[in-house]
Amino acid sequence: MAVGEHLNALSQPRRTQGSLATLSKSDLEDPLSHAIGSRVLCVASFDSGQHIAEIVEQKKLEPDIFSYYVHYIDLDKRLDEWVVADKVSAYDGAQAAQQPLLSHTSSGLADAAAAADITQKMTRRLKRRYDEIHHTAPNVEELAPIDQHLEKEHQEKTKVKNIEVVELGRYDIDTWYYSPYPEPFASEKKLYICEYTLKYFKKKKTLVRHLAKTPLRHPPGDEIYRSPDPGHYPGDCATTPTIAVFEVDGKKNKVYCQSLCLLSKLFLDHKTLYYDVDPFLFYILCECDAEGYHIVGYFSKEKHSVEGYNLACILTLPPYQRKGYGRFLISFSYELSRKENRVGTPERPLSDLGQVSYRSYWTRVLLDLLREHRHHLSIKEIAELTAIRTDDIVKTLESLGLIKYWKGDHIISVTPRIIDEHMRTAAAQKTIGIDTGRLHWTPYMVSPANMKK
Repeated sequence: MAVGEHLNALSQPRRTQGSLATLSKSDLEDPLSHAIGSRVLCVASFDSGQHIAEIVEQKKLEPDIFSYYVHYIDLDKRLDEWVVADKVSAYDGAQAAQQPLLSHTSSGLADAAAAADITQKMTRRLKRRYDEIHHTAPNVEELAPIDQHLEKEHQEKTKVKNIEVVELGRYDIDTWYYSPYPEPFASEKKLYICEYTLKYFKKKKTLVRHLAKTPLRHPPGDEIYRSPDPGHYPGDCATTPTIAVFEVDGKKNKVYCQSLCLLSKLFLDHKTLYYDVDPFLFYILCECDAEGYHIVGYFSKEKHSVEGYNLACILTLPPYQRKGYGRFLISFSYELSRKENRVGTPERPLSDLGQVSYRSYWTRVLLDLLREHRHHLSIKEIAELTAIRTDDIVKTLESLGLIKYWKGDHIISVTPRIIDEHMRTAAAQKTIGIDTGRLHWTPYMVSPANMKK
């Protein structure tokens, strides 16, 4: 199975390690163990293939048996995991040229090496464009000095995933990253989370008692959108099951929003907002059935953004990915911008999956618009029609080869044939439309007194 396919199939339960003892100094010097920071060959759980990995942490199971927390080189941190010692073997750098098993897919590490070779030959400007298109994160050394310190601090604090599984509704979901849940919850391998209130528990029976006591079967806040019934409404706005969006004020529902941020951090590497939720509005997407409203994902936005951001954070939970919900949330954020009569853009930096989702959304929206208007539109007109910021429009059209810079102006250069070729690629993508007549929402009004705060 390809790594990309695995990342969207992590909603299945997995076995966790037994109780692990803390290592003493003598343990760390044990000749049977691999040192922290050393590189090894490791058989990964996601494809049963052998990969180059770095030892991040180690613990002792028995006197002569170790368990290692490993990071697979050139792969995302979400694949980091604890492995038993018999999955790990010594690695000699000289083996690389003779080790066909080191490639995790046909494109895998070989592509990563090729990409590294390409970037060495690029100018600084072209490298920025390459990184943006291929969603590569900057190295710590490329950041500003103050950001280098913060990034190293973040990496050290979050290097080992604490909670391995969460039970949310009918799903057991494997987590991807560290999340700063308070103790004693942070030390649990599995948490049980109420899908309606997002309160978290160490034991299933405590969750069951909580569900019996709470009458709430939907997020707090106001329901501002509900999809139409497929039986009475043709088109892509109708969904099965029905979906609904709730607006939740971080100041009015602080505990819920803080719990939402802690949950989302399990699946977002660089999310830093956990407790200061007052300045934000949260838009919770749910699937609806007779039992209640089941959280699918969400996005947040600042009540007042000086930079013009219309989205601060976005997440579709793993069991609901590849169903069009991420694109729906992005589209919903732009519908709110249109209601505000302003253009918007997501807050940077975007996660790797966020980059892919936004690039895909912008591409589809722009191609649809150019086809509808037979490409007789200026960049400014496109921004007014879509609420997408001009910089995002220009970069998307550049990546598609549909724009030229001529005498100080950007000129859209496209033919119906080129649009059709691009649209054939985008046609397979799942799209959920928004019936704006069912969107009951007014922009949040920020008073001068609140803005000063």
